[in-house]
Amino acid sequence: MKKYLAEMIGTMVLVLMGCGAAVFAGAGQPFDSVGTLGVAFAFGLSVVAMAYAIGSISGCHINPAITLGVFLSGRMSGKDAGMYMIFQVIGAILGSSILWFLAKDSGSTTTLTGANGFADGQMSVAFVAETVFTFIFVLVVLGVTAKNGLNKFAGLAIGLALVLVHIVCIPITGTSVNPARSIGPALFEGGAALSQLWLFIVAPLLGAAIAAVVWKGITVENDAVKA
Repeated sequence: MKKYLAEMIGTMVLVLMGCGAAVFAGAGQPFDSVGTLGVAFAFGLSVVAMAYAIGSISGCHINPAITLGVFLSGRMSGKDAGMYMIFQVIGAILGSSILWFLAKDSGSTTTLTGANGFADGQMSVAFVAETVFTFIFVLVVLGVTAKNGLNKFAGLAIGLALVLVHIVCIPITGTSVNPARSIGPALFEGGAALSQLWLFIVAPLLGAAIAAVVWKGITVENDAVKA
């Protein structure tokens, strides 16, 4: 149970800090702006902080896409994967509820929750972006957490990879690559965020599945070469 609670807390922090940066300091807000780069780093630094805080307890997935990739790679059981995802979503909802309470009277002009979304006519672009960037992100996670990976620097590598992904993807979708991160804010935002939520669940999970298949393929090939 401890590892599930750790995943809940970690995801709550990710949503509160990452989406909070978008709500209070993202581009176009009436407050001092940190812009796209600042929001990207807020998400990445949240992952770094949580990786070293709860990594020894749960592995710090804090993202159903990562959990799916780890499961499909054969590194965890189906039961654990399912429970991780449930508690990640609960954590995201908790983080979004705190953020909504803090932001509801703040004067934020674009969003109160940092919900994801895409412009009219851009559904295919958004789907491809979320699939591809999740694939890249999960591939990094699988690589640095492998038995022969650079485990001591895993948290830093994963956090910086998330920063990189956000820098490119924020202008397209606000960057999800994490279904839980999208579900929590959408529930409080409603409207278009809720109607578009399916994409931010399906595309990241698809990207994660592809990453797991590719990772297994290239590691098997590497093993064969070493043999």
